[in-house]
Amino acid sequence: MRRDACLHALAAVRGEAIVVATYTTAFEWERIAPSPLNLPATGAMGQGSSHGLGLALGFPERKVIVLDGDGSLLMNLGTLVTIAAARPANLVHFVCENGTYEANGSHPIPGAGVVDFAGFARAAGYPHVFAFDDATVFAAELPALLALAGPVFAVLKFVPGDPVPTDYRWMHGKATRERFKAALQGR
Repeated sequence: MRRDACLHALAAVRGEAIVVATYTTAFEWERIAPSPLNLPATGAMGQGSSHGLGLALGFPERKVIVLDGDGSLLMNLGTLVTIAAARPANLVHFVCENGTYEANGSHPIPGAGVVDFAGFARAAGYPHVFAFDDATVFAAELPALLALAGPVFAVLKFVPGDPVPTDYRWMHGKATRERFKAALQGR
């Protein structure tokens, strides 16, 4: 399925959720669903899920959605066990699986096509685990998935996407962080 189709479906039901998105997905998410509650997580590959956990624990009244990459999650598999143990009811962890390090030239990730991210999440103790490879099914099941008490884990199996315009100055810029901070403080 295509990433943009899934992101459009998620944008339609996002509400006031905090969304932590990594690398290429962060740029496409900001284009599709711009919001001061978007936190682009780049510069420390693998940390998106950890940032999401911290925000979920710090803001238990607000839904937190992580749009992780398969390559990013491979860099920090231990986060699955930590999230499952912490059991944040407000955390939904999506893994965008396309089998590549898309932000770095689409080089294949180790174990592409063999790694079972849903299996990792089940083994770590996530109470709700899903995998989607059809955008229509994903869009239909998304509202119920978001209503579950978390943590929730879902693999989104994507074909490598079209090139996404990137603006790393925006992503790493002080204004982006200040915008997010102000949104969390209700300003």
